[in-house]
Amino acid sequence: MAQQDFIPVIIGTDLNAYHMAASFHEAYGVKPHLLGKMQLGFTHYSTIIERTTLVDRLDDADVFGSALTDYADRLHAEVPLLLVGTSDHYVRLIIEHAEQLRSRYRFNYPSEDLLNQMQAKDSFYPLAQQHGLQIPETHIHQVGEPIDLQISRFPVILKPSNGVEYYRRKFAGQEKVYRLYSHDEVAAVIATIEASGYRDTLIIQDFIPGDDTYIWDSVLYLNTAGQAEFVNFGQVVLQEHEASAIGNYTAIVSRFDAEVMTQLKDFLEATGYTGLANVDLKYDSRDEAFKVLEVNVRQGRSSWYATAQGHNLAGYLVEDLIHHNRRSQCAYVNEEILFTVVPKYILRHYVTNAGVQAEVRRLISEKKVRNPLYYRGDRSLLRRAWLAVRGMRYRKKYASATWAERAD
Repeated sequence: MAQQDFIPVIIGTDLNAYHMAASFHEAYGVKPHLLGKMQLGFTHYSTIIERTTLVDRLDDADVFGSALTDYADRLHAEVPLLLVGTSDHYVRLIIEHAEQLRSRYRFNYPSEDLLNQMQAKDSFYPLAQQHGLQIPETHIHQVGEPIDLQISRFPVILKPSNGVEYYRRKFAGQEKVYRLYSHDEVAAVIATIEASGYRDTLIIQDFIPGDDTYIWDSVLYLNTAGQAEFVNFGQVVLQEHEASAIGNYTAIVSRFDAEVMTQLKDFLEATGYTGLANVDLKYDSRDEAFKVLEVNVRQGRSSWYATAQGHNLAGYLVEDLIHHNRRSQCAYVNEEILFTVVPKYILRHYVTNAGVQAEVRRLISEKKVRNPLYYRGDRSLLRRAWLAVRGMRYRKKYASATWAERAD
């Protein structure tokens, strides 16, 4: 193996952090350093991680910058440090502290202005429409103002436009996304969120009908020159069904749609975006259109399926930021795989779309299923034991979940 010419530093200890650690290790044989607030099972005991350092209040803006610069200084590294965030909040902190961190780390993220446009849904949706992307029927509600709901039908989805601010204020019954069936339900949820102290806007949208398989996903990398180097496309097979975790995908089948992939690529290039991006969409059978829900300014927790398709996420960062090798053309990925982070029996039992279920069974039988949590380069027996317990718990989690109980 060639001498290591960089050190990855990953901010986070969750599933996303493990996927990125596995990507670095698989591509370069390098063990990343992790910084986080707490030790989580996904990365605990792993043999592919050099070191995990826990920092109290790491997600506090007053702590974050100095914690990262101090860590870099303690490493005394003779090679560049490559910095990767794994959550919206950590990415925001990296971008906000970019000037402070740039002398010690290399990273690729968009500007703070563009970050704000992408993360704040009340600015993102007009931006998306301006560039020709379709979105669900949407109403923006300013918390504290009278409710003037303009949505034409129920049910609706309600979610915060500013997820970072929303999760700073924990409260009983807090959900990532609310599915609501009347004006009274909308008013009650708004009142609860307002009482928490949240003062930004809320997004209230037409709920596009369809089960998990109507949700779609795309991962892209735009290099430091703003040019897209790859774009893929996938159909969600299953997502988490606990109300607090809706939007976290547990299985994806890779797909190919050149028209949609080109639209997403052109949109991000036109906005001046750089770095990894993860786009969430939902297919609306009522008008046969893919509608964009959001752009995550980072890789998602399920974005590893691009690595499984032969487009290693860590590899794009390393080649751009460390080796200064940029691709001159965008790769439109068309490699068939089934990505999952749940046991196969969960897929067999809870995927309700008959056509997708048949395809899942085919891909399993053809051994085209990939679960990065069981990365073969990780030799930890303790971690394997934790994964076995986690797998058993998933049966109970899906059996007791309430998100899919009400038919729409």
